Formats: sequence, structure tokens, C-alpha cells
Amino acid sequence: MTPDDAEALKMMVQSRSGVLVNADNTYQIESRLGPIARREGKASVDELIAAIRSNRDERLMWAVTEAMVNTESWFFRDSEPFDRLRKDILPRLAAARSRPIRIWSASCAGGQEAYSLAMAVAEERPSLGDARIELFGSDISEACIHKAQSGLYNPFEAQRGLPIRMLLRYFEKQDEMWKARSDLAGALRWRRINLLSDLTPLGTMDVIFCRNTVNAFDRSSRRRVLEQFRGLLVEDGYLFLGLDEGADDIEGFYPAAGLPGVYTRTPDRQVEAA
Repeated sequence: MTPDDAEALKMMVQSRSGVLVNADNTYQIESRLGPIARREGKASVDELIAAIRSNRDERLMWAVTEAMVNTESWFFRDSEPFDRLRKDILPRLAAARSRPIRIWSASCAGGQEAYSLAMAVAEERPSLGDARIELFGSDISEACIHKAQSGLYNPFEAQRGLPIRMLLRYFEKQDEMWKARSDLAGALRWRRINLLSDLTPLGTMDVIFCRNTVNAFDRSSRRRVLEQFRGLLVEDGYLFLGLDEGADDIEGFYPAAGLPGVYTRTPDRQVEAA
């Protein structure tokens, strides 16, 4: 790949998704774009990039952009954020709400995070009384949304982070795959969303999970996304970022005590350590 092609790829992905591509990581580029090149009948990734630069095919540009966005995920990633949500935040919100509690997995990849949230809600359901809970999952990748909607995971994906008790309770074997049971899948709604777009039509949220995502953005895109999250989050809501991600530089966000990567909209909203 020529330096010009690499720079064109980097700028295309950044402008559409906010994600920074390391143009020097040719192995990653080849491994992610190789399948697209073969599908499109191109002899190489170089030929694929050259065709995009020449033809400006919108469909192909989005396919390449989605392929370059990191979609690695697993169930109950880091575990503690889900434990805190289940044991403290959900009961607290349930006690304070007469309307539905709205929880959004904003960068759900193949759906593992969103299903983890649905399982956390199901596990805590006996203590939540009549609280109504709405669960949403979204991603920029159409392929990821299709996978999430299918609820199908291979054995490696199914066992990655998911305790066997929960695997057997919430999933069922389908040939060599594991499929989310209908009651779990039915608790979720899915939508393809680019976090750089106007998010206000989504309405307010009580909890936003966007873990291990914002650090991949360029500076201005990261700020735009976090400021939009702040606008969607209700006064006593919670934003969950990755353990090494922060929003301390965004006015109106305050770290929740004892919870790395978790933010609230008021400085007195603190979550007790488990």
C-alpha cells in the first residue's frame, strides 16, 4: 500500500467514524480489508483502495470504514461494571422511577455487551419490583448489528466471559452454535447508529454503556460523542466507559466514587463500593 493510499484510508475512516487508523499497521489493514477485497473481486487490498479512490463508491467506502472499526467484545467484559450496575445502580434507579429505565449499549459490536446488560437485568429482576426497563443496542457496523440480532455465537464467543450457569440458562444449543433464548433476545432492541451523528432523537437515557470505544476516536470526535452523551443522560444517570477511559475533561461529568471509567452528571452521585 502506497503512503498516499494509506493516508486516504486513514482520512476516510476518520471522517466517517471518528476512529483513528494506524496506517503503519499493514497487517491489521490487510487482515480486515482482505475479505472485502476478495468479495469485491479485487486482486489485493491495494486494488480495493485504488478503486475506492477512483470511484468513490459510497457502499464500498462504508464497508471499509466498518471493517476498520474495532469490533472485539466479550460477555461481561471486566465484570465489575456489570456487578455494580446490577447490585447498586439498578435497584437505586428502580426505586426512583415511575417511568421505564432506559439502558443503552452504544457501541455493542456483536451484541455481547448488550446481552450482558439484559442478563444483569434478568438476574436482578426479583429485587426490582414492577420497574420497567428498556434495553437498546447499537453499533456503526451493519454486520455487527446483524450478528447481534441473530443472537448466535460460536463456542469460543459463548464461553468468553460467560459463566456456564448463565450460558445454560440464557442460551440454547443450535447445531454448533449457541443462540440467545427468545426471552433474552426479546428484551433488546437494535439499531445501527453512528455516534458522530445527531443523537438527540434517541431521547434521554438513564444508563449509557460505551466501553473501550472513545479512546479510539480522534480528539474532536471523542469530545463530540461525550458531549452528546452528557446531553442524553438524565440528571441521576450513569455513563460507563472503559476502565482506562475518562471524561474528566468534559464539563458536566463527574467520576463516580470507586468505579473507574464511570461518570455521573452531578458530583454527589456516588456508587458504594461492593
